[in-house]
Amino acid sequence: MRIIGLDFGAMTCGVAVSDELLITAQPLETIRRKHENKLRQTFARIEEICQEYGAQRIVVGLPKRLDGSEGERAAACRAFAEDVKRRTGLETLMWDERLTTVEAHRVLDEAGLDYTEKAQVVDKLAASLILQNYLDANPGLREQA
Repeated sequence: MRIIGLDFGAMTCGVAVSDELLITAQPLETIRRKHENKLRQTFARIEEICQEYGAQRIVVGLPKRLDGSEGERAAACRAFAEDVKRRTGLETLMWDERLTTVEAHRVLDEAGLDYTEKAQVVDKLAASLILQNYLDANPGLREQA
């Protein structure tokens, strides 16, 4: 069993995948688009990835504010997750992603990457952090693997 993690942004979607034992999450790719509301190719690529890795579940990051409330971006992510679920037919869950992008930037700063290099990997790294947090919070999943 594998799980796909998604970090949905205005112009990108970071993608991560779990290992078959559901222990670790690895950054996979960043899907980029030219227009915020043009998602057809993004959905198509997610479907391809799910098929390629035999995914059985998808975890989408939910951007909550520090006080736990949800704003406009959270609503967009929820709508995106519903569309992903409808397109793939897979169980799709929302997972609190607070500070994952901040953590991804910190990791990349420590690695010494410049702005251009960070821009290439930050979204898929954030997706892997979202997915890793989900895996760590649900160790019982490993029994299902």
